Amino acid sequence: MLKFVKNHMESIDGIATYPMISLLIFFVFFALLFWWVFTASKEHIKEVSEIPLDDNQPK
Repeated sequence: MLKFVKNHMESIDGIATYPMISLLIFFVFFALLFWWVFTASKEHIKEVSEIPLDDNQPK
């Protein structure tokens, strides 16, 4: 089964670009997440972290 899949994948033109695109999307997502974590305001982080403890929210 694996040999069939390998031979089939090798026959597709430009197949090597898909893993590179996936890696690029993965890297960009986590780079943006890393940037957001370090630039988010401390007040916002504190406010959001207290949401589960807030009794005034409707259920």
